[in-house]
Amino acid sequence: MPHLNDFRNPDVASHLLARIGELAREPLRVMEICGGHTHAIFRFGLQQVLPPQIEWLHGPGCPVCVTPVVKFDKAIALAHRPNTIVAAYGDLLRVPGRESTLLRERAEGGDVRVVYSSMDAVSIALQNPHKNVVFFAVGFETTAPANAFSILAAKERHLENFTMLANHVLVPPVIRALLEDSRLKIDAFLGPGHVSAVVGSQEYEFIAREYGRPVVVSGFELNDILQSILMILTQRDEGRCDVEVEYARAVRDAGNAKAKAVIADVFERQDQEWRGLGIIADSGLRIKHELSEYDAEIRFADFLRDISPPPPPKGCICAAILKGQKRPFDCPSFASSCTPERPLGACMVSSEGACAAYYSYRQQPLIQGGTYDE
Repeated sequence: MPHLNDFRNPDVASHLLARIGELAREPLRVMEICGGHTHAIFRFGLQQVLPPQIEWLHGPGCPVCVTPVVKFDKAIALAHRPNTIVAAYGDLLRVPGRESTLLRERAEGGDVRVVYSSMDAVSIALQNPHKNVVFFAVGFETTAPANAFSILAAKERHLENFTMLANHVLVPPVIRALLEDSRLKIDAFLGPGHVSAVVGSQEYEFIAREYGRPVVVSGFELNDILQSILMILTQRDEGRCDVEVEYARAVRDAGNAKAKAVIADVFERQDQEWRGLGIIADSGLRIKHELSEYDAEIRFADFLRDISPPPPPKGCICAAILKGQKRPFDCPSFASSCTPERPLGACMVSSEGACAAYYSYRQQPLIQGGTYDE
């Protein structure tokens, strides 16, 4: 993959690291708002090779991690419902609810199916006209367009047995909430690449304008992230505070107009609960009233009425980790009573969670050179 190797070239990386070392004269606390970035930081050993003045703060960049437990309890309950199929992405199956998981329900006979797209769930509904199919939809702005399209596809096909249990959350409002928390000391943001490909970099202008923090939207390869750090340091060195795009091969200022249009056709904003962060104003998407027949929480309201939020799991500090206040190593349960096989919280179970990243890469050797082919 010669094109990919351009972004992992060790000579380029060495040059970028040298320039970063020249400019990293003062402490810099950078928060990444993307689970993909968190894993890339560990995979490439950036915490070890960057100057000690640069500190990473791992923000709420994992949509599974910030989904409230009560949503999982509702999905699990629906898996108990007669003549009901629950379709979900694979990383949702092991997330613990109050007493069970979707994976356990499937093992005990529940009709829980792993899908690779929301349209797979629409296909299952077409193939099973006498069963209710509930697609458990969790994600940031990245997955919202495809999930919105699946509702429009179900409407076009007059599917009466397809609904969505949705938990879509939005990145800009949670960044604002983090910046409003005086306890958090964030100097700059590594902007999310995939989310920004949908919403555009202009959505982050308030961070620079109102809060005086630089933002650089980054790609996911080694030299993407190093270049983004250098861009942040250059802004600070020049006394600037801007929103810049390093990931220009995928991100435009205005984003993807078609993707944003389909989101607007199906969803509307609402105040949203984030696991560990509480309710954040205008930070979520709900299915519009005129499409409410596709909303599982409305269709099955009587069945789900008695499901209430459980208390946080004991021995889990996922909430503090999502805010960048604590690191997984600070948790007494990390890698002992909490592992990917038996997680206490979603930060460990999801492939994008910070705890999962720390667990996966805690014994990995530092990448020193080569072409980084996988």
